[in-house]
Amino acid sequence: MDLSDVFENLPDPGSYSFPDYTIPQGDPVMPIALTDAELDALLALYETFAAVDPTGIDSNPFLANTTEFLQQTFGAPAYRPDEQLNDDIATMLNDFADDLGGEGMGVADATPKHHQTLYFFLVSAKGYHTAPHLRFDPDPDAVETLYRIYQRVTEQDYYLKRPSTVLE
Repeated sequence: MDLSDVFENLPDPGSYSFPDYTIPQGDPVMPIALTDAELDALLALYETFAAVDPTGIDSNPFLANTTEFLQQTFGAPAYRPDEQLNDDIATMLNDFADDLGGEGMGVADATPKHHQTLYFFLVSAKGYHTAPHLRFDPDPDAVETLYRIYQRVTEQDYYLKRPSTVLE
């Protein structure tokens, strides 16, 4: 499948909303089948994605120095949403790898946070790929794998992983 076909299928960020997973007595998860090859493809895509600097700070010393000066002057913390997303993706991939436990295939428990991370990973990959000032040419098969895993999560019903009872 072509990258434009995969990105075309994504829900519009302007109108998309995440389901409400709040359950008073337990941790909601969506169990999905996952293979080691799919996890490897996601890891390779993540490494390519994390290497992109969408702000230009890393490649522009003047911008980096100006940003640092403003942070020191006004005491504003250095917050970059792209770095937070990279951390969230790394955490999700580690969780999935732990769920597989070194096996070739298994069931991973995707949480509502993983659902959000998968969506933002896809949307950001689309943004990076279509931005004229960024050079992000991911492997189309890896993006398609990411989309398939995202679809599995959205199509899966959730259940309680650690249900609690009224007696606890």
